[in-house]
Amino acid sequence: MAPPEPDLFEKRKKAMKRTHRQVIYLNDSEISAVKEYCRRFGLKGRSAIFREATMERILTGLDESHPTLF
Repeated sequence: MAPPEPDLFEKRKKAMKRTHRQVIYLNDSEISAVKEYCRRFGLKGRSAIFREATMERILTGLDESHPTLF
């Protein structure tokens, strides 16, 4: 197995940098639920929760609706 390129990790890090901003609006009960979840599980950043939940839903949907041959 060949050794990785010297700048491979730097390329991956650059490719994973988040540069596209998305804004969402929540009502009072939704933000209360998010804050309660963070309090119960000791989470400080909410962006990771929204990102993970969104991407999980998107990837599951794409996986379930892939083209079939039949």
